[in-house]
Amino acid sequence: MLKKLTDQEPRPLRLMFLLTSMPIGGAETLLVNMVRRLDRNRIEPLIGCMKQKDVLGEVLSNEVPVFENLIRSKYDFAVVGRLKRLFIEQNVDALVTIGAGDKMFWGRLAAYRAKVPVILSALHSTGWPDGVGRLNRMLTRITDGFIAVARQHAQYQVEQEKFPRRKVFLIPNGIDTEKFVFDPEARQRWRNERGIQADAPVVGIVAALRSEKNHDLFLESAKRVSSQMSDAQFVIAGDGPERSRLEALAREKGIEDRVHFIGSTQDVVGVLSMSDMFGLSSHNEASPVSIMEALSCQRPVVATDVGSIDESVLEGKTGFLVPCDDADAMSQRWLEILGDKTLAQTLGANGREHIVANSSLDSMTEGYASLVESLYARKTNRPVSDLNGWVEWEFDASAESAQQRC
Repeated sequence: MLKKLTDQEPRPLRLMFLLTSMPIGGAETLLVNMVRRLDRNRIEPLIGCMKQKDVLGEVLSNEVPVFENLIRSKYDFAVVGRLKRLFIEQNVDALVTIGAGDKMFWGRLAAYRAKVPVILSALHSTGWPDGVGRLNRMLTRITDGFIAVARQHAQYQVEQEKFPRRKVFLIPNGIDTEKFVFDPEARQRWRNERGIQADAPVVGIVAALRSEKNHDLFLESAKRVSSQMSDAQFVIAGDGPERSRLEALAREKGIEDRVHFIGSTQDVVGVLSMSDMFGLSSHNEASPVSIMEALSCQRPVVATDVGSIDESVLEGKTGFLVPCDDADAMSQRWLEILGDKTLAQTLGANGREHIVANSSLDSMTEGYASLVESLYARKTNRPVSDLNGWVEWEFDASAESAQQRC
């Protein structure tokens, strides 16, 4: 068995990211992009999947160590010992659990027992599936920090999850804006493959087919738009447990011939490029990566006003916000954008400019690296690379909770 390194010479810190699995999804894609961008002279990343690797885990396993099948059942208490041994054998210097649930609880407990110097938890939404719960709150004392992805998300973690203010760190989500660029060739290719006319108005959504994404609202809005715009088409990218029910709902609403369920795809740029605008209908979010990707591809966005979405969807500038479950408001905004190409182009251009300036992959990656390094240096008195720091945020006692708006 390997022993923990105790030398005082600067060396890369071994950072383990622990999550359930790695299907094609927003948080998982975000992790892949960040892992690839981390400076290996500072951080050596490792991935732990409580269950199977899944698609993105298989891809990433060619580049970094990926461990899978770490938990065998819901009540597999032996997972603590299994994770503890893994952390020790891999000389893990810092752990970041991603999302709530089992990995957040068992991961932090095992890291504490393995004497991992830095223990962090990153959450990517408000409420389910990232509702923390009583058991996970019990481990706040042994946790060095909780990572929020937007300013209002940071405030939510203090107000609703009751984490100490001093332990909540803000690292905004970021994307590769050089990759997410409108692609006219991909637009034509995807439309040809789906039998969509070149000039047909298309609304797209990229989101896992789960209940909190509220695709019911998307489909009801699609039905209302279809009644006024006969050539409108709707693209739903993503997969999940709701797929069969949603396909049946589209048939029930009489719009199955114009709703395209394309499943999971790694060509998100192509899906966004084939769309004229992006609609997100979620009940709860923090700072959705899909919205950033859409704006980076110059697609205007209409989204429900939840979480920290209003930090990227700027009302009347990059898109529009609508109340939760308000199909009338959402469909009217869709019609407004689809019927006015000048408006769509202006919103799209503003959106890309905003994302390039505020949501870069490099700034997010640097935030994680510098946070881990600074906490490690504080706890071990060990020299690390120069620190640039994460984003400071101010608590706004007068701000309305993101959860209260829905």
